[in-house]
Amino acid sequence: MGAWELLLVGVVMLLGLCGVLVPGVPGAWLVWAAVLWWTLQDPNGLAWGVLVGATLVLLAAQAVRWQLPPRRLRESGATRRMAVFAGAGALLGFCVLPVIGALPGFIAGIYAGERLRLGGHGEALTATRTAMRRGGSSVLTELFACLLIVGAWLGVLIWG
Repeated sequence: MGAWELLLVGVVMLLGLCGVLVPGVPGAWLVWAAVLWWTLQDPNGLAWGVLVGATLVLLAAQAVRWQLPPRRLRESGATRRMAVFAGAGALLGFCVLPVIGALPGFIAGIYAGERLRLGGHGEALTATRTAMRRGGSSVLTELFACLLIVGAWLGVLIWG
């Protein structure tokens, strides 16, 4: 697979990661489709392993999401700005502390966005708790699964 094709796969994955944060966009399935496309273009054992792993991770994430409260972030006062902060925090946390850093990064991103919007620590903490209870945990589950898949894909590209 050429560099341009790999770049396109990466762009589709990035769109999928952004799509997780936007209600109604099948972000996780975009990430999975990008892995499928990469696997079919460059079929080898490692690529098939990433595809099977991605499928299992997404199925597990869906099973977990069914147990969590549905997404009702708009009713909790969530804004697009908060989604951007949460996504950036998760991505930054994932890069700083691989894999598990996405969890505190997501929550810290929500808190940072709410702290800038509301001004005080107490109000931002309350807004963060409300956002996580109203569907933030569901978004975090899906985003974490997608970050795991993208991380595995990058790992195979770099070290595979």
